[in-house]
Amino acid sequence: MVAEPVGGSGVQSETSESSIADLLLPGGRVDPEALRRAWEDTGDEDEGVRLTFRLQRDLNTRLDKYLTNRVGFMSRSRIQRLIEHGLARVNDRTARSSTRLRRGDVVEVVIPPPPSKEIVPQPIPIEVLYEDEYLIVLNKSPDIIVHPAKSEQEGTLLNALAWHVQHAGEGLSQVGSAFKRPGVVHRLDRRTSGCIVFAKHDETHWDLGEQFFQRTVEKRYLAVVHGRIEPSTDVIEAPIGPHPSRAKGYRERQVVRHDHLGKQAVTIARVREWYRLEDRPVHDRDFTLVELELKTGRTHQIRVHLSDRGFPIVGDDMYGGRVFESDGGAIIERQALHAALLSFTHPMRGERLRFTAPLREDMRALIAHLRRGRVESVQSRGAIVDLDQMMSS
Repeated sequence: MVAEPVGGSGVQSETSESSIADLLLPGGRVDPEALRRAWEDTGDEDEGVRLTFRLQRDLNTRLDKYLTNRVGFMSRSRIQRLIEHGLARVNDRTARSSTRLRRGDVVEVVIPPPPSKEIVPQPIPIEVLYEDEYLIVLNKSPDIIVHPAKSEQEGTLLNALAWHVQHAGEGLSQVGSAFKRPGVVHRLDRRTSGCIVFAKHDETHWDLGEQFFQRTVEKRYLAVVHGRIEPSTDVIEAPIGPHPSRAKGYRERQVVRHDHLGKQAVTIARVREWYRLEDRPVHDRDFTLVELELKTGRTHQIRVHLSDRGFPIVGDDMYGGRVFESDGGAIIERQALHAALLSFTHPMRGERLRFTAPLREDMRALIAHLRRGRVESVQSRGAIVDLDQMMSS
C-alpha cells in the first residue's frame, strides 16, 4: 500500500493492512507506538517492520540524515549502524550513510522493534544455556512470552532477564528499549520452548540482528505433528501473510497467501520418527516427529506451513492441532514445538557457536508415549539434531 506524499515522500509498509497514515505522525515521522503495534501484530520473528519511502522531490540530503528525520526515536548514530549492517537500501542497492538522495529514489529500511518505560525486574526462574559479557542464551519455557505486550506488561522473559542481569551487575542492550524490548534479537511464540538469544549491549545486538536478517543463523526445531509426513524430506516453499479477516480470533493468525501481502517463506522438513498407535481411533493413529530448518523467519512460519500441508502440530489449536490425551488426561497442553538448536557467529569473538536445548518435560513425555507404539526411525539426509540429547532431562 502506498500513501499520498507526506512531507515530500510516499511511504509503504509491508507488514500492515491498515492505512500507512496510521504509522505516521504529523510531518511524516514514523509513530513509534504505531510501529510497535504493527510489529506485534504482523511483524516477522527475526525482522523489524519494513518501510519504503518514495521521494517525490529532490531533497539533496544524506541517507542517514533523512532516516533520522523520519525515524525520530532512533539517534543518528544508531541509524548509521543500521545502514552499516545492511538494513537500509536505496533503489534496491546497498547504501552508505553518506548516500545522497534525489527525486524518484526509493529508500527501503527495516526498522527494528521500537522503544519505552523501564522493564520491571522480577525473580522468575530461567534456564541459562550460555552466558558471557556480550550475550545470553536461554532454554525458554513454554509458558512465558518473550517481552511485554499490550495486555501483559509483567511476567515476561524480559522481566526475568532484567532481574538476572541486575543481580549480576550487568544490563541488556538498549536497541529497542523504547518499545520494552531491550536485548530482544528474535522471538519465540509463548507456547514454543527452546533456544533463544538476547544481547547485552548495542554492538552485539546489531551484529546478531544482521546475522538473522542475512539468514546466516542456523535454527532447527523439533515438532510432533498429526499424520504421517511423506516424503521424509520436503522443502515447503509457500508465502505467508496476515489472515484476511481482522476479526477477533483471526487477526493474530497467519496464512499461506499468494497476493502482494504474502512474503517468501521456506521451511525444510526432515522426518526423524514415524509413529502408529493401534489403540487409537483410525483417524488419529499416525504421528510424526519432524526436524525443521528455517530458511526465513516469518511469524508462525512452521505452524502455518505444517498446517497448510495437512500436518498440524499436536496441541496447536490455532492451526488445527488437537490436544494429545491418554487415559483421560492431556500429556501436553500446548503446541509440541521446540527450538532445539541455535547456531550463530559470536559478534565479538568471531567463533561459530552452537547451542542445543533439551526438550521440556511435556514433549519428552509425549514422544516417550508415542514410542510405545510402532516406531520407524528415519535417516533423513541433513538432519543434525541429536534426539538422545534432546530426550535427556
